[in-house]
Amino acid sequence: MKIFQRLGEWIRAYDDAHNFTCDLCGREVFGGERVCGKCRGALPWNDKNICPLCGRKVGEPGICLECKKKRLIVDKARSVLLHEGEAARLVSLAKKTKYFYRTAAELMLPFLDEFGADALIFVPMTEKACKKRGYNQSRLIAEELSRRGGVPVLDAVTKTRETGTQKSLGRAEREKNLEGCFHVFNRKGVKNKRLLIIDDALTTGSTVSELATVLKRAGAKEVDALTLTSVYDKNAFGKSPATDGGVRRAKSPTAE
Repeated sequence: MKIFQRLGEWIRAYDDAHNFTCDLCGREVFGGERVCGKCRGALPWNDKNICPLCGRKVGEPGICLECKKKRLIVDKARSVLLHEGEAARLVSLAKKTKYFYRTAAELMLPFLDEFGADALIFVPMTEKACKKRGYNQSRLIAEELSRRGGVPVLDAVTKTRETGTQKSLGRAEREKNLEGCFHVFNRKGVKNKRLLIIDDALTTGSTVSELATVLKRAGAKEVDALTLTSVYDKNAFGKSPATDGGVRRAKSPTAE
């Protein structure tokens, strides 16, 4: 077993040190980076005004209207990019092509120290769903962040039932759909820990909220969330899209 473990570690190290092209545009890169400088510059970084609770983009400093209506269960959430353009395409690629987890982790790594987490928690999938896709992208991203950032991954939660597609559902419908789908099997590992949920995208926040609920019930001291992207202009409460001065804002691509 140790031989295969070492072989796997060698292969991962080789892949990290021998990346020759940008994962987004295919241009040649020379420093082993996953995304070239030009593509990095074009990504929609979530680096301006953000809500201090959900981490989404806001028009001006302060808590967003959605968190004022109903805040997420996580203590704090943060996303690296806005879910639009190439960032939305990257999330879609991570669900379809396994190796993109390295790209996501590379972009998320600089934000890891903001949380001071004791352990990382990935969003679990059912065994059936994981077999169908072939992998759990949330788990792969968390494991890569752990390898690069030194924060351990805690395997503590299972998903007990399928919840189906949620693309067309608003926040209330998603919350009802997800209710009771997660189970903490490692309560000892969770108790009194500061945990950081890792996922690819934050849409309405229903998934991280449901996961945070069961983790806090199991005794977690604090539960935060870090995602690659977050949806800014969306229909989180099943209402009409937001408007500015009576003019309808363009929709961002919906996260899966």
